[in-house]
Formats: sequence, structure tokens, C-alpha cells
Amino acid sequence: MKVLLWAALGTGFTFLMTSCGAALVYIFKGKTSENIQRIFLGFAAGIMIAASIWSLLIPAITQAEDMGMIPWIPAAGGFTLGGICLLALDNLLPHLHIGSQQAEGMTSCWKRTTLLISSVTLHNIPEGMAVGLMFAMAAQQSSDPAFSTAAFALALGIGIQNFPEGAAISLPLHQEGMSVHKSFLCGSLSGIVEPIFGILCVLAAGSIQPFMPWLLSFAAGAMIYVVVEELIPEAHLGEHSHIGTAGIMAGFLIMMILDIALG
Repeated sequence: MKVLLWAALGTGFTFLMTSCGAALVYIFKGKTSENIQRIFLGFAAGIMIAASIWSLLIPAITQAEDMGMIPWIPAAGGFTLGGICLLALDNLLPHLHIGSQQAEGMTSCWKRTTLLISSVTLHNIPEGMAVGLMFAMAAQQSSDPAFSTAAFALALGIGIQNFPEGAAISLPLHQEGMSVHKSFLCGSLSGIVEPIFGILCVLAAGSIQPFMPWLLSFAAGAMIYVVVEELIPEAHLGEHSHIGTAGIMAGFLIMMILDIALG
């Protein structure tokens, strides 16, 4: 019960940060600079890359070794399955990337704004899974406080990157013609899947403990897919995209420091 509460607080924090970022629509009511969008998206990408390595893949390898497994098999297998799963969702769920005119996924009659929301909601799923799985692993390894610290570090890192991510959805929605209040609400609710999937992972953890290395790697693969498929390309739209690269490096650096300092 305690780990469920901590997971709810951790994913609740990431959801709150998404809402805080979405609230920037009340400040930047006009058309925002493309550089701001690039920084936001690049920063989110950098944090997700670092989190996938230090918070997911390395713990997956360590736990696989402790279980007597060949460590690279669950790491590589789970990572591959995570990418394949997101690829399948990418091809099935109708969505629209920021700055794009052509919707992806199955043909639908959804509005452009709905497709934009769908895109962000899609890549919030593995983030919620990652935080939930880390708290579940911390509960299973309660004798080692390092796992609890790592779980909080991941929640903090994902929360930090959710701030610009929330802005990256609410601001374009407003520019598409949606009202300020509705843009904030939609940007905020795009992150609601994180506590949902995070808590579901914790509830399932008791029966899936032998598969934990696979699941951690799965979340890493899903996150890397999102970064490569969506965040990095959108952070480098147009000319002179060095600002997007700087955002990626800054996000990676911050998440790396959090994991090492708090791990």
C-alpha cells in the first residue's frame, strides 16, 4: 500500500508539472517563437534519453544479473519490444505531430487539435510506465534505499521535462484557434495517462516480478522510440536548429546529474 501511495505521488507530480507547463498558454497568448518550441522539445528529448539509460536500462541489467539471467537478453529483448509496441501504436492511433500537416495512424475524422493531443498523450504512456515500474522495483528491493532514491530521481526528471512538454501542446493548440482555457485543459489532461499507467504497473508488479528487467527495458525502448520518432525531428524543424540540439544536451545533462547524484 505504501509503494502505491508513493507511485501515486510520483506520477501525480509528473502530471502536475504537465499542467504547470500547459499554464504558460496564459502568459504566451500570441504566436510563440519557434526557438522556444525547439528548446522545449529538445529538453524533453534529452531528459528521456538519459532516463532511459540510467533509470531504466542500467537497473534492468543489474536486476537481471541478480536474478541469474544473461543480462543483455532482457535488456535487448525488452528494449526491442518497447520500440515495436510504440511503432504499432504509432501506426494505429490517429495523431498529428507539431509542425506537420499530414496526420499519421489510421484514417479518422478527428479534428486537427484532437490529433495534436493524441500525439502527446501517446508518448506520455511509457513515461508513466517508467515511473510506476521504478517505484514497484523500489518496493521489491526495500532493503536497498538506492532503488527508492532512483525512483524519486526519475519522477523528478520526468516531471521537469513534462513542464516544457505541457507548454509544447497547449501553445500550439491555442495557435490553432482553441481558446486559452480549453488549450490549458487539453494540455494538462494530455498527461493524465502517466498516473493511470504508473499505478497500473505498481498494481501488477506483485505478479510480474520475474519480468521486471524486461519491463524496465520495454519502457526504455518505448521512450527512445518517441524521442527519435517525434521529439528530435520536431526540435530540429526549419533552419538554424542548433537551439534544439542545445535543449537536448541540457536535458540529458540535468537528468544524468539527477540520476548519479541521487542514485
